[in-house]
Amino acid sequence: MRKRIKVIACEVLYREVCACAAVSPLVLDLEFLPKGLHDLGSERMSTRLRESIDRVDPERYEATILCYGLCNNGTLGLSCATTLVIPRAHDCITLLVGSRARYRELFDSHPGSYFKSPGWIERDSDPSLGADTVVSRLGISPRREDYARLYGEENADFLVEALGDWLKGYDRIVLVDTAQGDVDAYRETCRSEAEKEGLSFDEVAGDLSLLRRLFSGEWDSEDFLVLPPGGKVAPVYDDRIIAAE
Repeated sequence: MRKRIKVIACEVLYREVCACAAVSPLVLDLEFLPKGLHDLGSERMSTRLRESIDRVDPERYEATILCYGLCNNGTLGLSCATTLVIPRAHDCITLLVGSRARYRELFDSHPGSYFKSPGWIERDSDPSLGADTVVSRLGISPRREDYARLYGEENADFLVEALGDWLKGYDRIVLVDTAQGDVDAYRETCRSEAEKEGLSFDEVAGDLSLLRRLFSGEWDSEDFLVLPPGGKVAPVYDDRIIAAE
C-alpha cells in the first residue's frame, strides 16, 4: 500500500491548503492547528507543534509537511520520525503570495501594510488558548468599541491610548485575494475595518503556486527545507531562512 503524507497546517491557511490538497497527486492526511498558536510565544508554539509531529506514525507516513514558516521562531528545533518538509518562509503571507521574492517586493514597496487573507478574517483563535495568548496577557485584544461598551466612552479613549492599538505602525490594510471563499465579503470586511481605523485599503492577488508545489512533492532546495528523519530545524540569517541544524 502506498504510504501517505501527513500535513500539519495552521488553520489560517485552511481554504488554500484544502484547495491545493484536492488536486494533489499525493495521498495527504490533513491536520489543522489553531491560529492562536502564534500568540503563545515561540517556545510554547513549538511545544504544541511538537505534540502533533510526535504523533506521526513513520510506518504509515513517508513524510510530514509542516505548513508553517519560521513564524516567530516557533518552528525552530522541530524534528520528526519521518522526512520533514517546511517551506522557506518567514510567515504564512509568503505561502499566500507565491514566493519570498514576491513577499519581499510587497513589503519593501509599502512597509506599513497589514495583510489579511480569508483565514485571518474567518478564523478566530482557539478559545482553549484563552488568557494564554500574548494579546490577552497584555490586555490589548479588545477593540475600542469593546472598551466603550465595558467601561464607557471616556475610559475607552484612555485605555486605547494607554494600552496601544494593535494597528499602530500600519497605514493600510491589504487583502490577499487567493480566489478562495467569498472574496466580496472579505473585501468589504477589510474596507470597513480600514475606514474605521483611518487607514487606506488595498488588495493584491494571491498566488498558490508555492503551496501547490509543496503538496505535489516538488521540494526543491530553493524553496523548501527537506530534513531526514531526526533532523532538526535551525535558523540561518540569510535568504534561506531555515536550514538543518
